[in-house]
Amino acid sequence: MLFFVALLVDGILAGSVYALVALAFVVVYRVSRVINFSLGEWVTFAARLVGTGTHALALPLAGALAFASAGMAALALAFNHVVLHRLIGHPPISLVMVTIGFGAVLQASTVLFFPAGSGAISLPVPSEPIEIGGLFLVPGKLVAAAIAGLGVLIVARVYRTRTGLALRAIADDPQAAMASGIDIDRHVVLTWSMAGVIAVVAGTLSAAVWGGGLSLVLVGLKVFPIVVVGGMDSVAGTVVGALLIGVLESEAAGYLNPVLGAGFSSLAPYLVLLGVLLVRPYGLFGTPGIERI
Repeated sequence: MLFFVALLVDGILAGSVYALVALAFVVVYRVSRVINFSLGEWVTFAARLVGTGTHALALPLAGALAFASAGMAALALAFNHVVLHRLIGHPPISLVMVTIGFGAVLQASTVLFFPAGSGAISLPVPSEPIEIGGLFLVPGKLVAAAIAGLGVLIVARVYRTRTGLALRAIADDPQAAMASGIDIDRHVVLTWSMAGVIAVVAGTLSAAVWGGGLSLVLVGLKVFPIVVVGGMDSVAGTVVGALLIGVLESEAAGYLNPVLGAGFSSLAPYLVLLGVLLVRPYGLFGTPGIERI
């Protein structure tokens, strides 16, 4: 039983970080309906910027986060304005292919411009595990989960402000929102800036927990099972989906990997993705699509 609980707690801690990564996807999708297939590369690139700030520029972690946030927000705005804005009215597959191509550019830039160790980030907490109720927990994971949870709460709070109401109105009916005087372009800029900043925080936490190598791209790929399970346009659904995927992955690693192979826990979220697409394609909390036939 203790083994099950240990895996459960580890899955919840991982799922908390996954939730923040997934929010970088959801905030953009809700407003622009862009499916960002390059999110893993965004997170990796952002982590390298933070690592460069702490190592090469000798900045404190807070300064490196500010430096990377400014850089990623500018990058997100440039990508939206220079690339995506020109594809308005094109088939959705064009947007998908552009995000995939941009991801390849980011990955190549990460390898080309950043040294191999620049993604190494450590949080200012003790490294020795602490015992709580018979469970040995890594302080870094606890702090990362707490920061990620705080980030999720901040994003949820933003959607309850006047600006958040405008974002929700745009997500529900862009034409009606424009007719009511909401500046859609300005709010699209805001969401892409938010996505860039969220990617920085999520990338920093991911690098601190799992290492800052190119394998962080795989963390970004877990976004798709998460948003499909929770609902691609739901913040609450994203959190629930992230926790479910985190727990599923952790329990599968403990119980199924010894039987089915070491990589099954990495495959399990995508099996769930396929199942949810067959049964409830808009997710647990997503908005059902209505199309005129």
